[in-house]
Amino acid sequence: MAIEKLAGLGGGAANGIALLVSAGIVAEIVAKACSSPQTAQLNAKKRAPTLMKWVHIGLVEAAVFVAAAAIFDPAHRTAIIIGGVAEGAITYAQYMHAKQAGLASDLPGTEQW
Repeated sequence: MAIEKLAGLGGGAANGIALLVSAGIVAEIVAKACSSPQTAQLNAKKRAPTLMKWVHIGLVEAAVFVAAAAIFDPAHRTAIIIGGVAEGAITYAQYMHAKQAGLASDLPGTEQW
């Protein structure tokens, strides 16, 4: 008997876990490629030229991992893709806002160059 059946978990729980793992990996990979949106906003005046380049690289890297997970786990493919796409869109929107708000701000950044 499958472990999820013994634990009383159905496919819905496994789909939820797959969705969270997919969303989490997108956030982790983009965070690895960039600093946080907060730091990006605080230092946008100096980081803006490279910020979105690294967000895009992180999203491409994340998409490769989400696609691989969807291929390797066809039973949870939909949840994996939904989680990855949703978190990718949210993360992209956060960094776009951080860049725009930071460039529009008159406050000094936190980094000294």
